[in-house]
Amino acid sequence: MQTTLTILLDGLSYASYLFIVSVGLTIVFGVMKILNVAHGGFYAWGAYSAAYTIGLAAELGFPDWFGFVLIILSSVFVGLVLGLVIERVILRKLYEHEEVIVILATFGLFLVLEDLIILVFGVNPYFAFQPMVVLGSVELGGIFRDVYSLTLLGLAAFVALACWYALTQTRWGKILTTVIYDREISLAIGINVNAVFVWTFVAGATLGALGGAYIAPTVSVAPGIGIDVIVLSFAVVVIGGMGSIPGALIGALMVGILRAVAVHKFPEFELFVIFAVMAAVLMVRPEGLFAPAKARKI
Repeated sequence: MQTTLTILLDGLSYASYLFIVSVGLTIVFGVMKILNVAHGGFYAWGAYSAAYTIGLAAELGFPDWFGFVLIILSSVFVGLVLGLVIERVILRKLYEHEEVIVILATFGLFLVLEDLIILVFGVNPYFAFQPMVVLGSVELGGIFRDVYSLTLLGLAAFVALACWYALTQTRWGKILTTVIYDREISLAIGINVNAVFVWTFVAGATLGALGGAYIAPTVSVAPGIGIDVIVLSFAVVVIGGMGSIPGALIGALMVGILRAVAVHKFPEFELFVIFAVMAAVLMVRPEGLFAPAKARKI
């Protein structure tokens, strides 16, 4: 029973942070039709920015709970600055090019962002344990869990509900839906598609940075931290369906639970099971399990 509960909690925690990162990736693809490899760079910059500022705040005598404020501020800062600069300076010039050119460009951006991290923060790892320590631990079913990892589940649920509300219950969501289904019609009826692209990319970058910033107190933040997460995020969105928020949620849950089972029962198959499931889904449904419907061509 304890092993089952441990697997479940580990899987849900892992799925939660994967969902937060992946939903930013899938929103950008759904609206802009860009497979953004640089998303892993936003995750890494979010983790480094949070870890650095939390450590600095601790040295300056700020209380440990202030780390939660810095996590949010770091995510917003990375999303606004890096997301805005990259979209306006680079991506805007590539929208009319072939998809492979855009993918190569974002891959190049990812490498640049990784190198900039080393230039800015150095090669030594950062540890930002203060927010996790301040919450302590709790006993669940005979096992002890840190409360911080449980709050990650709440954050993922909040992000999912916020995305659902924004896309289905607001005017901005209706505008996004219009742009997703037909960009030319959106321009014809007066929608500022460029502005939609800018703020969609910023929102996606902020979510990617939030995933990195929130996971920073639980890991050693070191160079290369964004590589694994971008690979797993692609697996999540491919399983769920590119551009689908429910798909990102289901894909993250599948990947998180399967990985937890493999880690505890079959550690040598940790990555194999994830990509085996992805391959199986692609063979049955190449567009993913919950791919959004496409406008019919006449």
